[in-house]
Formats: sequence, structure tokens, C-alpha cells
Amino acid sequence: MRLFKLQRDEDASGISGTGVVAEGVEYTDGTIALRWKTFMHSTAIYDNLACMEAIHGHGGKTHVVWIEGSVT
Repeated sequence: MRLFKLQRDEDASGISGTGVVAEGVEYTDGTIALRWKTFMHSTAIYDNLACMEAIHGHGGKTHVVWIEGSVT
């Protein structure tokens, strides 16, 4: 599995803010678990990275930053 941060450069919705807005893990089967760091904490599961990015990528305004050394 690999750990990552979800970095938002521009907040299109005005809700989650900018900077690191969520922490996540990509499991060996490709499943993504995402935990939001915003005021209203929540956890979501996605089938794969492409699905998560399609929903939360906001046209490139938000991107995944992989945490080096987290591959297990």
C-alpha cells in the first residue's frame, strides 16, 4: 500500500480550503481510502485512484502527493 496527501491549490467549492485537505492510502488492489482533514471530518472509499480524482480533482486544482517510503 502507498500513503498520500491530497493537496488542493485552489478551493473551487469554498468548503475545504487549500493546502493538504485529506490523507489517503492506496491499497495493493487499487482501492483508495480517503480521510478529510476539514472541519467536517469524513472518510470515503473509492474503487481506484481515477475515480477519486474524477470526483475531487477539480480540473487539476487538487492533486495527489505520494509520501515517499510508504510502499509496503
